Amino acid sequence: MGREKSRRLSGCRDFRQRLVLATLTSTPITIKDIRAGEGGLRPHEMSLLRLLDKVSDQHVIDVNDTGTKVGYRPGVVVGGKGLEHDCGVHRGIGYFIEPLLVLGLFARSPLSIRLKGITNDTKDPSVDAFRMVTLHMLKHFGVPLDGLELKIESRGSPPRGGGEVLLRVPNINNTLKAVNWIDEGMVKRIRGVAFSTNVSPQIVSRIFYAARGLFNKFIPDVHIFTDHRAGGLSAGYGVSVVAETTTGCLISADATVSYPNVDEMSEESEKPELMSPEDLGEQVASMLLEEVAQGGVVDSIHQGLLFMLCALCPPDVSKVRVGQLTPRAIESLRNIKEFLDVKFIIKPDPNSNTVTLKCVGAGVKNLARKIS
Repeated sequence: MGREKSRRLSGCRDFRQRLVLATLTSTPITIKDIRAGEGGLRPHEMSLLRLLDKVSDQHVIDVNDTGTKVGYRPGVVVGGKGLEHDCGVHRGIGYFIEPLLVLGLFARSPLSIRLKGITNDTKDPSVDAFRMVTLHMLKHFGVPLDGLELKIESRGSPPRGGGEVLLRVPNINNTLKAVNWIDEGMVKRIRGVAFSTNVSPQIVSRIFYAARGLFNKFIPDVHIFTDHRAGGLSAGYGVSVVAETTTGCLISADATVSYPNVDEMSEESEKPELMSPEDLGEQVASMLLEEVAQGGVVDSIHQGLLFMLCALCPPDVSKVRVGQLTPRAIESLRNIKEFLDVKFIIKPDPNSNTVTLKCVGAGVKNLARKIS
């Protein structure tokens, strides 16, 4: 790992976020005791290391034989066009998009990459949530929407995937912009997309009517687009919905149902009971209403990313408001403190059950662009 002293970490938690923060701060890290006795790194974590290898230069990645120890000395994030990566079928494409968005902003040149795998599953945010919500969240931090794109070319459901998206991320000139983002406003409309792959086209209509039936009790302006695809390697259906507020905040919720791999099922095994399209539509509507009721300018899955962007800003005060802090968001705050030495002042508001967080950014600059 070279002569430079490496920061020593242990365990498999926050593997993805630790790699991103180490890269942005040029901090060499050594992570040991990764699932010792349980096989070490999982396939999706190895895939993430290969992805990091594709978008970086002058770096060193060292994995021991058992996969329980990783040494990483960051180099320069170069970005580039025409890149491709197979994300595999152990995690959704969303697992890989979030680190690419952050690293792409600080790359030497704009990033354009084709990602293949599972577009919608139950473990990770869907590609629809990234397209409809996450990309727009970046504009609050001064990222131009020109050159920021996520195009869904084909959909893939578990267990075999087969989906494909094209992600384009512009690189910033110097730094992000500090934010004062505390007013979530009132919900004015709900948009979304219901999709199906290799199942009856009527399923998406059934999801749409069930979700809209619940939403229309509260708001009239509801439109959920339908996206039926006949290709793909596995059958499934799902829906992503977004509430847009009067102040431009976007709150999202996802739900997906996938069919098991029939080829691998034995004749004796019973066919699992799948959630009906009507139940799925009602479930995602309830999830979105719950997210809106919690308050805050982002939904619970975007809290960690929001805090990281605030910490990367110039040394100005950023102030944001969120609903109840999730365990993952709290872990993100710890990682940010460890790598960027940025502390957040956390002030709960008992009246609205929301939390206001303030920090002074670490002033991370896009040095890769300057080097070029």
